[in-house]
Amino acid sequence: MLDLAAGTGRHTQLLLEMGFAVTAVDRDIEPLRSLAGGRCEVRAIDLETGEPWRLGGGYDGIVVTNYLHRPLLPKIAAALAPSGVLIYKTFAIGNERFGRPSNPDFLLRPGELLEAFAALTVIAFEQGEVARPRPAVIQRIAAVNGPLTRPPAAETCSV
Repeated sequence: MLDLAAGTGRHTQLLLEMGFAVTAVDRDIEPLRSLAGGRCEVRAIDLETGEPWRLGGGYDGIVVTNYLHRPLLPKIAAALAPSGVLIYKTFAIGNERFGRPSNPDFLLRPGELLEAFAALTVIAFEQGEVARPRPAVIQRIAAVNGPLTRPPAAETCSV
């Protein structure tokens, strides 16, 4: 799993508690240091330098919250393994009414996550105003790299 722009590590911690191996990436890794080791690799990377993607690929899952750097969007999709899951949530236009971020460079346009991840199979998408954890305007998407597959049918038993 990749926790991109991991911040304080709240999603990294949750993923570790669920038993996943996690790569947590942020420019400032100080808050993440206590999570490093075992199943958690912590990497200090400034994602906005324009350097080539240094995180490899084949991730079964990628989580991104409260972060937007548009040049990374195609790289994020490309880093998913087949059947890998993307969970992405960040602020959208209209959030300036509630405070930061208010710069349009850091606010998604209507439907922008749908457009950016059009090659993935969307499981859920929401956009609009939320009240919790604080009032904000957001977009969020959950998507899979490839077609949705159904779990195997339950075996029938006869009496």
